[in-house]
Amino acid sequence: MTEPTENNSTPEIPREDLDAVAAQLGRDPRGVLAIAYRAPDGAPGVVKTAPRLPDGTPFPTLYYLTDPRLTAEASRQESAGVMREMTERLGTDPELAAAYRRAYESYLAERNEIESLGTDFTGGGMPDRVKCLHVLMAHSLAKGPGVNPLGDESVALAAEGKLRGTAIPADWPKYQPPTAEGE
Repeated sequence: MTEPTENNSTPEIPREDLDAVAAQLGRDPRGVLAIAYRAPDGAPGVVKTAPRLPDGTPFPTLYYLTDPRLTAEASRQESAGVMREMTERLGTDPELAAAYRRAYESYLAERNEIESLGTDFTGGGMPDRVKCLHVLMAHSLAKGPGVNPLGDESVALAAEGKLRGTAIPADWPKYQPPTAEGE
């Protein structure tokens, strides 16, 4: 069972969901506030985590990817250099950079509504770079398309394979390769 936050507003998480997340992670989950995203096949995919763990440790990652299929895909994309390419685009595409900053501001505001950690660190590298696709994918899956452009893109890349309709919604927008400036 999860520990409630100071204001005791934590909803009960069904034991079977916590057990499923524990099996996915290979350890007991800590500070889970909710299952923020459930895959089309019913498996928990993302948890919403308290900004401070039950032992008091700050945990700035509000959305945490748990589904092993999704974590493996995020790792595969990271190994393939997707983060580097995305970070480069942030430096050359002002519209993308502005949308990514809005995603960061939304993430930070949502976390601070639960509890402010007194930091503007959110994880994933937001708002200036891409450091962790696991965080960005988790954010996009939890909030749906249209909030985090680079998380959306990473999920769309993942959906090009066998994950569409199983770990990723069948109707997730298709991947649109970025175009070079001036095209």
